Amino acid sequence: MDAPSSESASPLPRGSVIAIDFGLKRTGFAVTDALRLLIEPLAPYHGPGEGPDLLRHIEALAEERDLAAILIGLPLNQDGSESAQCAKVRTFGDRIAERLPKTRVVYIDEHLTSKEAEARLVEAGFTGQARKDRRDSWSALVMLEEWVAGQR
Repeated sequence: MDAPSSESASPLPRGSVIAIDFGLKRTGFAVTDALRLLIEPLAPYHGPGEGPDLLRHIEALAEERDLAAILIGLPLNQDGSESAQCAKVRTFGDRIAERLPKTRVVYIDEHLTSKEAEARLVEAGFTGQARKDRRDSWSALVMLEEWVAGQR
């Protein structure tokens, strides 16, 4: 993906990666194993995206894993420019970087992941509230799959 990134040119060390689809009301997560062979969506976080509880939730997810990086989706415009929401996402990413200084924060383009996630959820047979509840984490899953494929 050609999105802005805080990642340097050096490859990431071995370890799992968490992808985050940040939202003001609900935030989705997906994770890889340490070898980046398996990717799965995690339960979304329901609550304010700008509150301290979300950061504590992310710290708990990080403590459970040998974490190499956290990918954060940037909601870029169709032309690749940053949307108004990107400033909030970058502030959120800065807060994560402060709390987890040994973990690399990487920003990636997420502007089409929700549509792909929605299509996958429909194909998997999810409807109504079940589909809505999973959408953000499946969007994070799509981001993570694309990023991992680009790293190979």
